[in-house]
Amino acid sequence: MEWFSVGHGLQYRKHEKRKHGVRFDRYFRGRYTVSGKTITVGFGWESEGWTQDKCLKELVTLKEAAKTGQGPVTLKEKQSEAEQKRKAEQKQNLTFGQFIVGTYLPQSKQDKKPGSYAMEETLYRIHMNSLINLPLSKIAPIHIERIKKNMTDKGLSPRTIQYALQVIRHAFSVANKMGVYTGPSPTKAVKWPKLDNLKMRYLSVDEAETLLAALKNKGKNLHDAALLSLHCGLRFGEIAALTWSCVNWDAGSLAILNAKTGSRTAYLTDRARTMLEGRERGNPDDLIFPKRSGRTGGMERASRLFMATVNALGFNAGVSDRKQKVTFHTLRHTYATHLYEASHDLYFDAEEPWTCYQHHDGQICENE
Repeated sequence: MEWFSVGHGLQYRKHEKRKHGVRFDRYFRGRYTVSGKTITVGFGWESEGWTQDKCLKELVTLKEAAKTGQGPVTLKEKQSEAEQKRKAEQKQNLTFGQFIVGTYLPQSKQDKKPGSYAMEETLYRIHMNSLINLPLSKIAPIHIERIKKNMTDKGLSPRTIQYALQVIRHAFSVANKMGVYTGPSPTKAVKWPKLDNLKMRYLSVDEAETLLAALKNKGKNLHDAALLSLHCGLRFGEIAALTWSCVNWDAGSLAILNAKTGSRTAYLTDRARTMLEGRERGNPDDLIFPKRSGRTGGMERASRLFMATVNALGFNAGVSDRKQKVTFHTLRHTYATHLYEASHDLYFDAEEPWTCYQHHDGQICENE
């Protein structure tokens, strides 16, 4: 392959067939010596933008760097340096919004439960997007404090504000691991709101039976779901997700899968078991409380009916403190409270009314 000299160490060879304009396309390379060693630098084809003048300028720069020992002495080193500089600038200018939308939320959607992803996306879109759309490196604790204040002014609960701060903290942690942010999360210097989410209200035995009787008149699904929460301590979402494969008839238990705090086992009282035995049993993967016509309407409607029933019974009349209001979660709280008190328990054997059920190592067992 014949190489032609242009001068100053620049050479080219012709393409056998391909032309660029009226002449054959030319490939340029440069040659020079560094510490007695000949360095050959391939630039590229003229058709790719490597003109003779451009190659000569590049060659002069590389030779000068080789002489002075300052800067890259090969084209590969120069390209690598340029790429590092580009990445550094990109890292410096990457905004919180770009990182959340382009990286964090897609990862959250892939790795987390749909409900968790939906909450994080909503918190970002409504409460963060317009307030801290700055480069990650420019976000300071003062910007997080503004989000706190804005959410507080809107009357949002301390727990919701904590969720928002957790999202921000986790986003900076992920950015740190990915190498696009260096340093601590700005949430570290922010005082987090104090939580006071404890539900104080629980139902007495008479109130619980009154509520169950009223719910029975509204529909079997609603009554049965409430009974299951009262007797087994299940959350509304956990009940809605139960399938027949979750029921262990031999052990008298329910497998609560992918729950808020991880999978666990709940044990059936006689009354809860009788209720389940009275329901129309489906295939193992069928929901115990099926949705209506492929929609979520069944359990969502049950939730609205539950609150309408509670209000009709007057349980929340004159109550302004949300911790004192009866909600569906009150049933789970009632279950835990009666277990703790271990007297006048809702959950007793019909023939041995004082046989209560106690917590034991995170599970429920009979207290003899």
